[in-house]
Amino acid sequence: MKYKARIEVGLKPGHSDPEGETTKASLVELNYPVEKVKVSKVYELYLDASSQEEAERKVEEMCRRLLANPVKDNYTIQVEEAQ
Repeated sequence: MKYKARIEVGLKPGHSDPEGETTKASLVELNYPVEKVKVSKVYELYLDASSQEEAERKVEEMCRRLLANPVKDNYTIQVEEAQ
């Protein structure tokens, strides 16, 4: 079966987010009342697997091996059958 996975990777609390700070400063300069900006990456991928559980295991492994740095990143995974 085909599955669609959505992975969001963001920094753990306590890690600096220079891109978020730069974006916040730019928005404040444009007179938007922004207090904080956090930047994250979203991956959307499609994969073949024999079951939902296998798809989730594969995506979890992809996150651990490549998509997220466990020292500084948190991530969330959503897997569903592809339409």
